[in-house]
Amino acid sequence: MAKLVVSAYGKEVYKNEFNPCDQASFVQQLCPVPKGSFAAQGEQDIPSSYASQIPSIAFSVPDLDGTARLELNAIEGGQNLACIESVVDNGKSMAYPAVPYIAAGIAGAALLLSGVSALGAGVNTGAAVPSPTFMEVVGWFQSMAMNGMLSVQYPAVYRNFAKNFAFSGGLVPWDSMQTSIDNFRASTGGDLTENSVAYLRNATLIFQDSNGNNVTKRSLEGLTLFAREFTATANGQTIGGGETNSTDSSTDNKSMHFVSGIQAYVEQLTIPEANTFMTVLLIFAVVIAAITVGILLFKVILETWAMFGTFPKRLTSFRKRYWWLLAKTITNLILLLYGVWTLYCVYQFTNGDSWAAKVLAGVTLGLFTGILVFFTWKIWTLAKRFKQQEGDHSALYENKEIWVRYSLFYDSYKKSYWWIFVPAIVYMFARGCVIAGGDGHGMVQTGGQLIIEALMLILLVWFRPYSLKSGNIINIIIQVVRVLSVVCILVFVQQLGISQTTKTVTGVVLIVMQSVLTGLLAILIAVNAIIICIRTNPHRKARKEAEKLNRDLDNLTPLDARNSLLMEPTEYKSSVREPHVAEHPFNNRKSYTPVPPTDMSREYLLSDAASMGSRAMHQRDRSMSPNRAPAIPPMDFAYRGRGY
Repeated sequence: MAKLVVSAYGKEVYKNEFNPCDQASFVQQLCPVPKGSFAAQGEQDIPSSYASQIPSIAFSVPDLDGTARLELNAIEGGQNLACIESVVDNGKSMAYPAVPYIAAGIAGAALLLSGVSALGAGVNTGAAVPSPTFMEVVGWFQSMAMNGMLSVQYPAVYRNFAKNFAFSGGLVPWDSMQTSIDNFRASTGGDLTENSVAYLRNATLIFQDSNGNNVTKRSLEGLTLFAREFTATANGQTIGGGETNSTDSSTDNKSMHFVSGIQAYVEQLTIPEANTFMTVLLIFAVVIAAITVGILLFKVILETWAMFGTFPKRLTSFRKRYWWLLAKTITNLILLLYGVWTLYCVYQFTNGDSWAAKVLAGVTLGLFTGILVFFTWKIWTLAKRFKQQEGDHSALYENKEIWVRYSLFYDSYKKSYWWIFVPAIVYMFARGCVIAGGDGHGMVQTGGQLIIEALMLILLVWFRPYSLKSGNIINIIIQVVRVLSVVCILVFVQQLGISQTTKTVTGVVLIVMQSVLTGLLAILIAVNAIIICIRTNPHRKARKEAEKLNRDLDNLTPLDARNSLLMEPTEYKSSVREPHVAEHPFNNRKSYTPVPPTDMSREYLLSDAASMGSRAMHQRDRSMSPNRAPAIPPMDFAYRGRGY
């Protein structure tokens, strides 16, 4: 007896049971079933009464979650002889090749905008870059990628969607590189039997949940079901048949490879699980090499320019500090990748088979952690010293040398919350450890990640540490979506027993929510770019204001309405002009001779005023004497003041 069952979203939509030896449904190749191995392909027409029940949206929604199962049972006793299950597909998927390129373009725009904003701030210490920054955008993409790595029963639509953001964590498919990593593993204790790129090319992935239950398998190039018009082979020989519209059955000869969790995520990209860490390490090395070559090339251009001409002074510092710029760039990359790097290293420790790869994972994780710990200790020490000397931590933002060296860790935060970068690093480390360490245990992974994301959300809402209001709003929204995403992933946990239909709907909701936030970030990046293009350069504006102020001071007169109360206060500089005294104060007002600077202290002014008062009283007494005529007092005191 043959039984064909078609299911969609966990519900049975079609079932047909028949005897292949009956006259009405006679199938020569299955009457009887040949002894030994055999393969067959063909078509089974579903009656129109069933086809009309299928909603039209099923033919357009990506990653249709359906399966077709063919069972062969013995007539006597009902013993199951064979069971074949495959995916029902409508040819549409959320794994669009263009999506990773669009996401990479958004990240690139954020990187360019962050760089332009940093240059716009120039030498002004304490200036914050507007959100969303490159770090925030890539961190969000990494969150979506890590959401697809848990050991839960994902609907196909969300599994393929999360795969689009693997590039943000350094997972880039590259066959020649994977072959090189396979050769490296083979020479250092690795087993390539079922863990190599060559094996994955000829394997069909069977996705499982954390309990080991088969969920579905990767879409076949040609879906083959039981047929009326049938062609079959037995023991390698064709045994009969008729015409069929089916495609070549070569895909049925592929090995079935059961995967789940992180392994399922990376092997969708044709990256063997044991190659995961080495892939990220090599991509990291390629990026560092490209940055180094770019900086050195720019250095050569500047040196050549200096030999044949003069270039702007703002580029002088680059000539002297390009090695420091390279070191700062590498530190930025370490901070950007620290969370996913922790995940890949811990996963290599537990699932890797090459001793050399494990050593590299341990060395790099220790080195990256040591670099971040060093900078944390250094910044913390400086902050403590400034607190003791000056009473606050403003010098971290106002001291140019310190700002240039260490601001990449706290440049987005307020002066009173400079320390927020420490819990941010701990957050990235903890999230990577929970996902990699809990691989194979979906409930543990999801629960631990929910706690970590919720604690980070509470921290952001409670302190609102970002210096710009937009930074607080955007980062809180991102964190809220992260928490809601983990809540949605709880629906996929098999132990909760939620229906497949609910899981699929939740997967679609999750895609919409994350896509809306991604689009919002892209719009904000465009808005920030427009603002930067149309707003006035702050340095040019300050220079023009200074020039205007100097012009106003040059033509300022005592009767001018632009008196000092209406003008902005300026810093007094005593070295501008020296005090002068008139040589002939009544006869020649244009003749002046400078006098040496005198002590204008408070005590001197008071004593001088007292002496002048006593002389005036003495002269008055003398002038009131009846024996003396009025006389002009002698002009024996010097005029002191500023000459303009």
